[in-house]
Amino acid sequence: MAIAQHPPIGVSVKADVEYREGRPKPYKARVRWNDPTTGERRSKSHSTATPEEAQDWIDGILRAARGGIDPAAATQPLAEYGADVMPLATRGLERKTLDPYLAGRRLRVVPTLGHIPVPMITNGVVDRAVYSWIADECSRSTVKNTLAILVRVLEQAVRDGVVGQNVARVTGWQREYERAEDELDDPRSLALPNWETLTTLADALVRRSHGQFSGWGHIVVFAACTAARIGEVSGVRAGDIDRKAWIWTVRRQTTPGPGGLIDKGTKGKRARKVPIID
Repeated sequence: MAIAQHPPIGVSVKADVEYREGRPKPYKARVRWNDPTTGERRSKSHSTATPEEAQDWIDGILRAARGGIDPAAATQPLAEYGADVMPLATRGLERKTLDPYLAGRRLRVVPTLGHIPVPMITNGVVDRAVYSWIADECSRSTVKNTLAILVRVLEQAVRDGVVGQNVARVTGWQREYERAEDELDDPRSLALPNWETLTTLADALVRRSHGQFSGWGHIVVFAACTAARIGEVSGVRAGDIDRKAWIWTVRRQTTPGPGGLIDKGTKGKRARKVPIID
């Protein structure tokens, strides 16, 4: 069951610390409160090695309660908290962007960090998580999307008063990738050297395609000659091309999305004119 994130501000919380001799963490901090909606008596406890740690935990719960946060939410694991606040954390995102963000959360954030209570997620924890994703050979874009959704969830935790700062805003992680990739040092080294190479590539794609559909080759040539993104090529309409001047007005991208193909604006959010080479 999802835990309410915003009970009335000022819910009364009672706290105590119990010492239990002979245990590795003998100090048991406990808070109790009445659910403002149901009236049910609820409690939360946490064991620590020292009385100071126990009091720090209680103080954190009390701060959350004063800010209108359910005391249980202040100690939720990241997976549960993220599920509760996901509509808020993803507000304003385009549907096309939402899919890779949610995939990053499901495939990487939850398995790696989901069991950790939100207040216990530190810069070091996030650093180790990022490096583990890099070690798993996740691409830059994959790690970037994964971090993006983690940043949004922890930003909501900051707004809720559960944590004081967003520790997911890490920098420098991209330097961990090897710089041997050609496109980093010399992007033009990946360019096709001549027309014959382009047509050879297009013909090879046609031969490998189902039914040897020649249209795939035409798409490759069109994309190469216009320097267009694949989504922009997919979004071409007959009316976008001036067949007298052979100028293509790039107006949209057509990309896969929830429920099928969707149209969206160009990357630069504005139309541009591209000459078509004969």
